[in-house]
Amino acid sequence: MSDAENTTDTPEARAEAVRALEAEFGELITHFRRVITENANRVSPGLLPGAYKIFTTIARCERVTVSTLSERMLMDKGQVSRTVRELEDLGLIERTADPADGRSSLLELTPLGTERLSAARLPQEGLLLRTLEQWSLTDIGNLTRLLHALGSGGTPGSSAAD
Repeated sequence: MSDAENTTDTPEARAEAVRALEAEFGELITHFRRVITENANRVSPGLLPGAYKIFTTIARCERVTVSTLSERMLMDKGQVSRTVRELEDLGLIERTADPADGRSSLLELTPLGTERLSAARLPQEGLLLRTLEQWSLTDIGNLTRLLHALGSGGTPGSSAAD
């Protein structure tokens, strides 16, 4: 049994466990911020982390409008538009007419953008796989299930399908 399982479930013990979890999330967030900053600089020296996040979201969506991008990222449409122009000026993304709505454009990565993103991610490629190399598949599955439950505001089920 772990120390957490040996502890009596009191309001104080629960609060302490949540504070410890919050501290670990803080460390993880700091790590991810560092990775994002490094990747942004590899894509284009001086590229801000926020611009990198918009860039990678466009890559993940493949083709997306500014409106959808700003909604998805919970950002002001004007700020997203300014960043999109910056990414266009760097030759990393391009606009094409949206066949479904002639008033809007679809954003997608250029071949240069795809190449730069791949090169930027290369140093971290496989890092998570290497980090989890000694973990059991059960532990990886449990972590995935628990993070999903936490992110969705649900209660952990007994399987990943819950």
